Amino acid sequence: MFFLLYPLIAVLTLIVYLLHRNINYWKYRGIPYDEPHIIFGNLIGFRTKRTVHSIHYEFYNKYRKSGHPFVGFYFLHKPSAYIMDTKLAKNILIKDFSNFTDRGQFHNERDDPLTQHLFNLDGKRWKEMRHKLSPTFTSGKMKFMFPTVIKIAEEFVNVMTEEVPLKPGGAIIEIKELMARFTTDVIGTCAFGIECNTLRTPETDFRKMGQKAFTETRHGPAITAFQFSFPALARRLRMRAIPQDVHEFFMRLVAETVLYREKNNIKRKDFMDMLIELKQKGTVTLENGEVIEGLNMGELAAQVFVFYLAGFETSSSTMSYALYELAQHIDIQDRLRSETADVLAQHDHKLTYECVKDLRYLDQVISETLRLYTIVPELDRKALNDYVVPGNPKYVIEKGTSVIIPACAMHRDPDLYPNPDQFDPDRFSPEQVAARDSVEWLPFGDGPRNCVGLRFGQMQARIGLARLIQNFKFSVCEKTDIPLTYDPKSFVMGTVGGIYLRVERV
Repeated sequence: MFFLLYPLIAVLTLIVYLLHRNINYWKYRGIPYDEPHIIFGNLIGFRTKRTVHSIHYEFYNKYRKSGHPFVGFYFLHKPSAYIMDTKLAKNILIKDFSNFTDRGQFHNERDDPLTQHLFNLDGKRWKEMRHKLSPTFTSGKMKFMFPTVIKIAEEFVNVMTEEVPLKPGGAIIEIKELMARFTTDVIGTCAFGIECNTLRTPETDFRKMGQKAFTETRHGPAITAFQFSFPALARRLRMRAIPQDVHEFFMRLVAETVLYREKNNIKRKDFMDMLIELKQKGTVTLENGEVIEGLNMGELAAQVFVFYLAGFETSSSTMSYALYELAQHIDIQDRLRSETADVLAQHDHKLTYECVKDLRYLDQVISETLRLYTIVPELDRKALNDYVVPGNPKYVIEKGTSVIIPACAMHRDPDLYPNPDQFDPDRFSPEQVAARDSVEWLPFGDGPRNCVGLRFGQMQARIGLARLIQNFKFSVCEKTDIPLTYDPKSFVMGTVGGIYLRVERV
């Protein structure tokens, strides 16, 4: 019994020491900060009353005019340098990226294989995985997947047409779930080669598990906070984060898909195909002599898992919020529909890969939507060595310190975007984009660790919105919530309840 008691006492003592040290971190360094809660740090109310986005808005605006390049923040028990200066953000993401390559997120490849995806990995493993995956998201690979997305978009229009009667007033439709069903079908086909058909049968395991992965955790608040705050220690303790049924579902689905394709020599030119090729290649030697191992099954499953989650949720939410704003700004919607008609007329009325790239005002609408509704609220990095802020020698981000760049709050900074709560796609006209620093718009991150699936996400959102605007008119109705209410349980920006709009055929 005593042999078990002593290690337990040692672990508890270590935890108490770490908690005390972390909770006083910014106080000892003389950096401005808000007094943290003993458990939740500066995230008081998260998952119960407040979203991460609202916490960022309040905290950022409190220190926005303070003149500090960064201030102290506690993400649960993790002391973080909260970046207030866009020039410093640019240094971290681009100029001095070599010192901020890591995110410092929890992952445990041995016991929780789905956590070892590109978003979580650090160091050499991240570099190697990024090198392996980058070729799968080139323009050429997007062209291969384009016809698949178009096919599902046509089914999307058919489903919507069946729900909207050909009469004045059309129908009131909850669009958020419908957008999610569309992107679930797209990602399910491109990532797994599975005809999910959630557009016709919404209650699929695929959809349920995707929702659960975003809104539920494996453990309660205390253990989840511990994993976020002390990811390295949590990994040594062999802790897991993915809910068991989600883990079993995706691991089984990936294994069955890979086995079936390899056994029957099936080639679909999709994301899964590319990952299977990486698995089959084994060891690869680069030009510089560096040796990179091929993917094992756990690594392959993790990349498919994160591609699915990131692809269906972010794109569906972006499309939903875009339609929500277009329904309130009919003049912008009409301008977008007119551009879509003109571009299609130049391409024999077919939505081709080249045609989609010509929909420039649609790109502006999507960019402004992502500014106003930044799906992922922040960018996280970790200092690999002590970093002295250029021009501010008193400010040092110490080795191992977490860094938070509050993208969602910067996107609503009136000094960067006048009248920030107003929906105005002209902010992203070519002239205004050229005059703006790239780091002032960060829905996909920036620098070498930006979103690897950027092209794919933009492609499916463009196709989906173009086909909807071409065929339907959207407006607000008595069931439309203005303003929207957001779900505090979700780390990404999600609403409580649906988004209802009036939809009429054009």
